[in-house]
Amino acid sequence: MYNSSHSIASNLALTATVSLVVGFVIGYPGWTLALALLGWGLYQVKQFNRLQQWLMSIDHTDVPESRGYWGELFDEISRDQKRQQTRTQSLRNVIHRFQQSSAALSDAIVIIDAQNHLEWWNRAAETLLGMKTQTDRGRSVINLLRDPRFVRYYRKNVYDDPLQLTSPIQKEVVLEYRITRFGAGDRILVARDITRLKQLEQTRQDFVANASHELRTPLTVIRGYLETFLDQDLPRPLQRGLSQMENQSRRMENLVADLLLLSRLETSAHVADELPIPIHSMVARIRDDALVLGQEKRQTIELELEQDNTLLGQEAEVYSAVSNLVFNAVRYTPAEGAIKLRWWTDKEGGHFAVQDNGPGIDSIHLPRLQERFYRVDESRSSDSGGTGLGLAIVKHVMLRHGGKLSISSRLGKGSTFTCHFPHELIIPAAAEEADKD
Repeated sequence: MYNSSHSIASNLALTATVSLVVGFVIGYPGWTLALALLGWGLYQVKQFNRLQQWLMSIDHTDVPESRGYWGELFDEISRDQKRQQTRTQSLRNVIHRFQQSSAALSDAIVIIDAQNHLEWWNRAAETLLGMKTQTDRGRSVINLLRDPRFVRYYRKNVYDDPLQLTSPIQKEVVLEYRITRFGAGDRILVARDITRLKQLEQTRQDFVANASHELRTPLTVIRGYLETFLDQDLPRPLQRGLSQMENQSRRMENLVADLLLLSRLETSAHVADELPIPIHSMVARIRDDALVLGQEKRQTIELELEQDNTLLGQEAEVYSAVSNLVFNAVRYTPAEGAIKLRWWTDKEGGHFAVQDNGPGIDSIHLPRLQERFYRVDESRSSDSGGTGLGLAIVKHVMLRHGGKLSISSRLGKGSTFTCHFPHELIIPAAAEEADKD
């Protein structure tokens, strides 16, 4: 704020006082005061016009010369303009450096305002997304990136997981979209080219699928001959060795089958079509198989199934996911333990939970449990008969159905594995029965 050591009021008072004194001396105090005030006012108007012309001029470097409070005012405004110019230049330098650095990035960066309009983007966005400075600034991002999957992802306003789609202008390029909210509803969209990573992942998947397929035939032959030999009357040591060989070959066959299933699940991010699944009869059938699997443990398996709603999806895949969770609970729950299978629906969708009172899992292992071949205790792998791929299969089945797997566990208290299906896949059970008819 401008503070002058010279006061306009005091200057006016001084001018009036002097004019009155002079007026009394010459005998015309009224006219002298009026002329003095008129002259003082004209001077103020002149200085104000000089200030206005200076402020409206393009070049503010030539500061008008003046004295008193007008001179101090001109100097203070000039200093404030210089400070403002310094700050403006500093901000311009920051923006210029940001634009230079973002332009050098290989990832596309797009700034979107609260009304979903495109505000700014870097050079990579033009290459990967096809944005054009002349025509696209101010357009809606949904009108530019029209893929229905991107539109759903953008509108759901929950961006915890990235979205993978092909580039809108280069179909051979795969992009990973990430959106971050900032400010008052603004967003930053980052699109990264992950084509190379997808190709490497596809190579790995092809190798695993081909290797697993090639292993299937020799394992079948080996197990066939072992079963033939075991049907013969052989010495006990030889029979014991052949029995162990048969068990291990069966275990390898299960591993190969799981690898093939996992490779098939990874080939597509979404199910091809969605059909009604008899979830209630499926769970009951899996429970019967689980009782046979753990009959020596004498476990109890309780069912709690809501009958109102059922599920849409791929029956074979959902069966694989549910059976893996239930059979894992049977393997790792001790003798005479209790297992509870529960199916229910709410406003968020459908949920299937497997709860046991087994030994539980330390929290440090929970983030990695869904990785393939990850085991909490390596010593239990051969005893349980599992392949280490069960939870990875469940994870990919849930991803293909738009859901997720959550795990909660406490040491000594047991574990709960829950499959969460989106509400779009939930239909009334009566609709499933009508579809069967």
